[in-house]
Amino acid sequence: MSSDREAQKAEFLRQAGLAGVQRIPLSGDASTRSYERLRGPDGRALILMDQPPALESSVCPPGATPQERLALGYNAASRLAAGSVAAFVATATWLRGRGLSAPEIVAHDVDAGLCVLEDLGDGLFATLVADGQDELPLYEAAVDVQVALQAVTPPDVLTAGDHVAWPLLTYDALALKIGTDTFLEWWPKFAGLPGFSAEAVAEWDALWAPVWVRGEAGASVFTHRDFHAQNLLWLPERQGPARVGLIDFQDALKAHPAWDLTHLLQDARRDVSAELEQRMLDRFLGARPKLDREGFLADYRALAASNAARILGRVFARQALLGRTQYTAYMPRTWRYLERNLRDPAMAGLQSWFDRHVPAGARA
Repeated sequence: MSSDREAQKAEFLRQAGLAGVQRIPLSGDASTRSYERLRGPDGRALILMDQPPALESSVCPPGATPQERLALGYNAASRLAAGSVAAFVATATWLRGRGLSAPEIVAHDVDAGLCVLEDLGDGLFATLVADGQDELPLYEAAVDVQVALQAVTPPDVLTAGDHVAWPLLTYDALALKIGTDTFLEWWPKFAGLPGFSAEAVAEWDALWAPVWVRGEAGASVFTHRDFHAQNLLWLPERQGPARVGLIDFQDALKAHPAWDLTHLLQDARRDVSAELEQRMLDRFLGARPKLDREGFLADYRALAASNAARILGRVFARQALLGRTQYTAYMPRTWRYLERNLRDPAMAGLQSWFDRHVPAGARA
């Protein structure tokens, strides 16, 4: 960390009335953000989020054309927030206004990329289940969060006070395509395969296009976008859906009602049994009786397959090639999820594509 950035952080904390607090670095993820736990003399714990703005490419301006988005880079094309503190603050404020447990924002400087927020603790779902806690009540509560989120029509713009606003864009066909297509770019490099031919890519596009169109057509609900067991915390002292602490939601969009469930129930970082997956889908659909069950489940499987391809390409293969080899441990699980989804007869064409172009020996 540069001395200039450290001085900027120290001044930000001073202005927030937090000069002299103990600062404890926390482990990060694959993003450009970093975190510290702050402890003051009163014993209260807070979190400092540090997202240097210059480390990410441009975000998507509202109304940008597909060509403009592609020219701006991956974040704009995919409608990612590039770690924006404005996105985090505005989204947290909206979620808290719905009675959900996003962190309280204590102080922020969106231009500097700094924010102090409530510390929701260390009770990550993934950690608790690994330590032996019963997963069923956790997943039931997480599904209930989805039901609560989808009970309201999301706004076009999220706000926090008079000075922070962030557009809630749609997870459209272009964003879905850009993410799924990263498999084409990164998996051959990782698996030692030749690049896919123009004919194979054209077939890929034709097979996936209806999935992306359906995903955009159904984009109607607030979507966390990374809703899985390492971004959910258990807060048993709270009531109802508020028992689930929410973090890492700054990339939120309007998306298909199935999208967050694909992350939760086909979690690339931990095994979710087919039995638990089905039980939670039944719980969700029981709470949303107006959804067409068969149509929803077909979209769920198709979007989950698209998401698995994205994760295998952009998240895991790319990170492994950059030297973060810990991601290879997650690949076999993600392939199993993908193969499970492709067994849907409606996805026979894509199953054939993978069988012809990515043989079993080239699947981690």
